[in-house]
Amino acid sequence: MKAMSLAALLALAAGLVAVFARPGDGPAPQARPETPAPEGAETLVLAGGCFWCVEAIYEDLRGVHSVESGYAGGSKPGLTYREVSSGASGAAEVVKVTFDPKVLPARDVLRIFFTVHDPTTLNRQGNDVGPQYRSAVFYADDAQKALAQEVIDEVTKEKLWPDPLVTTLEPLANYTKAEDYHQDYFRKFETGTAVERAGMNAGYCQVVVEPKVRKFRQKYAARLKSNGG
Repeated sequence: MKAMSLAALLALAAGLVAVFARPGDGPAPQARPETPAPEGAETLVLAGGCFWCVEAIYEDLRGVHSVESGYAGGSKPGLTYREVSSGASGAAEVVKVTFDPKVLPARDVLRIFFTVHDPTTLNRQGNDVGPQYRSAVFYADDAQKALAQEVIDEVTKEKLWPDPLVTTLEPLANYTKAEDYHQDYFRKFETGTAVERAGMNAGYCQVVVEPKVRKFRQKYAARLKSNGG
């Protein structure tokens, strides 16, 4: 048998990685260069179902500095995806959104939150079921709690949803950054090669995340980074 070239060996190795990757795992994260948050930046921690969906939406918004997927709530910090996804930990999948309030006020961050997920389904977003997928705002202080309640009252009064909102307001506790492969998950899927996508949960991205992101981009086109930010 002829000796394999270095290029062929590398291709074979990449293929084996894709075959044996765990479902849901992504390729090794390609971190974006970290830049300091703008002076006066604020942070909100939001739970609206699978963090892949919510993260992808906020990353597109003008005024958002960074979005980090993580876990919050429950009885202890340092939880893993396996523990949270069991539904028994009490924690929720969340995104930590850091933004410039001079460009994107906190009220707008929350208003958008209540339009990009269903805040009327208890412990559920579509086929994702369990308390880890609950709708929640994890407030850092009384001011954030009061603002979130104001927005909930506004959304209820305006009847943006036909059913009552079940979004909970919970004190921010036990926040833990999610594993690296969860960060920028949909961005990596959108820009990834066929081999990289093979090691990801491509079906979920195509059927669940992509339609949500596409709908968001159409609705908020004027507020996207790609349109002036």
